[in-house]
Amino acid sequence: MTKNKHEQLGLTDAQAVDIYRTMLLARRIDERMWLLNRAGKIPFVISCQGQEAAQVGAAFALDRDKDYVLPYYRDMGVVLTFGMTAKDLMLSGFAKEEDPNSAGRQMPGHFGQKNNRIVTGSSPVTTQVPHAVGVALGGRLEKKDFVTFTTFGEGSSNQGDFHEGANFAGVHKLPVIFMCENNKYAISVPIEKQLACEKVSDRAIGYGMPGVTVDGNDPLAVYEAVKEAADRARAGAGPSLIETVSYRLTPHSSDDDDRAYRSREEVAEAKEKDPLHTYAVYLQEASLLTDQVLEEMEAEVKQLVNEATEYAEAAAYADPSTMYLHVYSEEGN
Repeated sequence: MTKNKHEQLGLTDAQAVDIYRTMLLARRIDERMWLLNRAGKIPFVISCQGQEAAQVGAAFALDRDKDYVLPYYRDMGVVLTFGMTAKDLMLSGFAKEEDPNSAGRQMPGHFGQKNNRIVTGSSPVTTQVPHAVGVALGGRLEKKDFVTFTTFGEGSSNQGDFHEGANFAGVHKLPVIFMCENNKYAISVPIEKQLACEKVSDRAIGYGMPGVTVDGNDPLAVYEAVKEAADRARAGAGPSLIETVSYRLTPHSSDDDDRAYRSREEVAEAKEKDPLHTYAVYLQEASLLTDQVLEEMEAEVKQLVNEATEYAEAAAYADPSTMYLHVYSEEGN
């Protein structure tokens, strides 16, 4: 009997379904955040919709007990897989004191959680790339066995931070996985106006590493590419560049009007390839996801999102007296 694709990759049926559940949770949290933003309850949303398959598929290919992730601002699927909760993310959206990312001091999407090895990001795009390289170098110097995984958009692949980080990692054969989440737009600039080369992965050869482009709407294709890159890195063969091609289904952020630069027909066509739908179809055809199971999963996720929303909305803001904590040096320290 022919094995299903997830079985060929070494994933169990339960893991294949858990990938979908994590994608679904990311989508429903994101959708709730848009509603809260439009209701004036949270100030800002920068969305993961359309990229959940790449994020969750990649994170499942890593070792969640020892690897480090340095995500970019859309990576809700990555951080959920690595241990963040709906409550954590809602606390961040509401900018409350219990927000594990920054105690309510940063914009949403600046993920960071030490106990889950999620390394804090910064507002300037692509700074996480050389940071990931530095973490990998530190691990090598301390003879630790872990891989660092960092993500960025295709617009960010044009920044100097990416090129310097990739070059250093390539020269020193560091265990780093660079994953470009190509969603076709750097805010309002389409991919054809950003790159002279055909694919972001074409840049890999200049830094002495393999580069591959995969379907970012297929979590199993992304899992396979990242697993191969992780195995290479652990074997001492150096870094890899992976490009996942998907589509940003929402405006760039809650402050953007994407009607100014792309047609409604283009967005509607992209939604036909929505990974939440296409991967559900795969699981249904593999007899892993019935209508009843899907209904129960939706109910479970809705409850999680509702509880997280209620908790975060009622939670306390940081005490104003702590405004300058960790900003300026303190007397006696």
